[in-house]
Amino acid sequence: MNNEQPGDRPVLLLVGSSGGHLAQLLALRPWYERHPRCWVTFDTPEAVSLLAGEELVPAHHPTTRNVPNLLRNAVLAWRVLRRRRIAAVVTTGAGVAVPFVVLARLRGVPTVYIEVYDRIDTPTLTARLCRPFLSAMLVQWEEQRRQYPEATVVGTLL
Repeated sequence: MNNEQPGDRPVLLLVGSSGGHLAQLLALRPWYERHPRCWVTFDTPEAVSLLAGEELVPAHHPTTRNVPNLLRNAVLAWRVLRRRRIAAVVTTGAGVAVPFVVLARLRGVPTVYIEVYDRIDTPTLTARLCRPFLSAMLVQWEEQRRQYPEATVVGTLL
């Protein structure tokens, strides 16, 4: 007999800004659909619609160069990571990912960053900030390995 409560099962924490970052995470559906999961993204009409029926934790936005929201998202990350058993954090960025990746890694939770498909010649700021805290760096193009020699090429998600 299984006495696990819903909050006891480890979940994948899928973290990403809305728009293209979220679209790339959604493209991973064949991989994540068999796992319990929780999403962290912005509470936009598009994100809410795309994630209907999924567990959603709304993050604070905007995040680009917005220190107050970075701090708010750090508090949010701390709460989520403290209250849930997280199997891994998977993200495509952007700024909302930073506090979740850093705090997850400090708690011993595996962290996976997937660099976005449209940044081939230069790394994203979020990837540079998260890189020291990653368990795995994944890229979508072989050319992206010039910036991330340790990365695994997974091919394009979209």
